[in-house]
Amino acid sequence: MTNRLTAADARNLLRNASIHELGRAAHAVTLRLHPEPVRTYVVDRNINYSNVCAANCAFCNFKVAPGDPAGYLLSMDALLAKIGELVAIGGTQVLLQGGLHPLLPLEWFEDLFRTIKSHYPAIHLHALSPPEIAHLSRLSGLPMRDVLLRLRAAGLDSLPGGGAEILVDRVRKRLSPGKCLTADWLEAMRQTHGIGLVTSATMMFGHVETDEERIEHLERIRELQDETHGFIAFIPWTFQHENAPLTKASPNDLRLASAYDYLRMLAVSRLFLDNVPNVQASWVTQGAKIGQLALFFGANDMGSVMMEENVVSSAGTIHHLDEVGLRHLIRAAGFTPHRRNQRYELIEETGVAAVAERRKD
Repeated sequence: MTNRLTAADARNLLRNASIHELGRAAHAVTLRLHPEPVRTYVVDRNINYSNVCAANCAFCNFKVAPGDPAGYLLSMDALLAKIGELVAIGGTQVLLQGGLHPLLPLEWFEDLFRTIKSHYPAIHLHALSPPEIAHLSRLSGLPMRDVLLRLRAAGLDSLPGGGAEILVDRVRKRLSPGKCLTADWLEAMRQTHGIGLVTSATMMFGHVETDEERIEHLERIRELQDETHGFIAFIPWTFQHENAPLTKASPNDLRLASAYDYLRMLAVSRLFLDNVPNVQASWVTQGAKIGQLALFFGANDMGSVMMEENVVSSAGTIHHLDEVGLRHLIRAAGFTPHRRNQRYELIEETGVAAVAERRKD
């Protein structure tokens, strides 16, 4: 592709461009890619099947170590009940993630996915993450492609982009010593795209990374997207520091990101990732008003109503929006709100959404 931003261009924009220039440029790209007056969201539930994790991530206050009495594993009945509550409000997707549980084999996940699909065949299963796929590959002794093929056969519909943090090994070894390194994260995504499943990609910034490492992360996403075309969306968010172990252990090492920094990074992401069709706002970490403003800094999607969220809230940040509130933010920004599926296709609006639309929110 000609006239692409280089890494040097992106670093210069991140450091030197005015926030107004960045917003105008990123919004122009968004309007070119999404000229329709609609801005989207999904109704889903983020279910953490377990909090037991061997990764020992320095940013996570949700996980417990294997053997800790505070550890839990949701029963099948509890999982199905949570999905039933989601379906009852018109939800269409489950974001199902946990940690790197040393005692849950691949077969457990196959049984879980089949059971969910047998009860709720229409629900979209957006599940696990590249570190979980790499973990299951190690546990099973199977290549990641074979793990993914078995999970797809059991009901996996798409893979979230979690566990990316910053795709630079120096940072990953500091933040996530028990998780896969950059090459394996990218390989898990490559193999997922290779079997026909789309994924999102994420970036958590505002901790110990440098500007150069942020841009290196974007480069790796763009390069893989050139190869596979499987990333459907990019979602950047900021490190939530309040209760994080890293904050307690190394407070002087942190480079915390403000709302101003978030909007700058969001805009640069939209400008640099010219081959990723959608960019999602993070109202969950930034709050409603900055989430709304993100629609003018490169985002074309407001993410999820997020009926349930545990990991970010355990770090000390709690922002809540119901569907009516989310739709109001989109409409107040001058756009028409609409539900979507994981492929960012508009879907029929029922229940709360249909009533809200009739009342124009």
